[in-house]
Amino acid sequence: MTNDTEASQSDTAETYTAPAAPPVPSAEPAFPQTDPDTVKVQKPVVTGSAVPVGLGSSRTSVNMGGSARPAASTPSARRPGRGPRRASLQVKRVDPWSVLKLALVLGVALFFVWLVAVGVLYGVLHGMGVWDKINSTANDLLQANEPGEPLISAGRVFGVSAIIGAVNIVLFTALATVGAFVYNVSADLAGGLELTLSERE
Repeated sequence: MTNDTEASQSDTAETYTAPAAPPVPSAEPAFPQTDPDTVKVQKPVVTGSAVPVGLGSSRTSVNMGGSARPAASTPSARRPGRGPRRASLQVKRVDPWSVLKLALVLGVALFFVWLVAVGVLYGVLHGMGVWDKINSTANDLLQANEPGEPLISAGRVFGVSAIIGAVNIVLFTALATVGAFVYNVSADLAGGLELTLSERE
């Protein structure tokens, strides 16, 4: 019994194999020292007794690969330049009250422009003697030899022009306001006016 136990223990001792030692890395760098892109990087210092033996020097050569790696492209090179941004909008409704106020202001401004234009035209024709000829012809036809008030005078011309301008103010304001109502109804039925807005190039 003792001999059998000793024989089995000897067999177990013979079959046991010690684990292989880990491979020792080569002391030479992965890249040649003469490579211009190879720089030396300081290895981190490990304190304690767990530093493996035979790992080479304390410096490691690292190849940065600057010549083999393409340079990073700039944002303008990566993405071509885009044109100005555009936005499509639709006018769905126009406020009639704001249209009325704007039309009234524009009508008054056009009224004064109208009076200035009439005054300039009257002065030019008066300097050319057109009104005198018309007045003399009218006197000859209407009143025979009796002198009377001229048919065309500055007061009469500017009075009639002022009446016409006032009527134009009322008509222009009314038509613009009615046009705003008509546009709102048309926009609800068939869609509003489409606009395309763009940035400056």
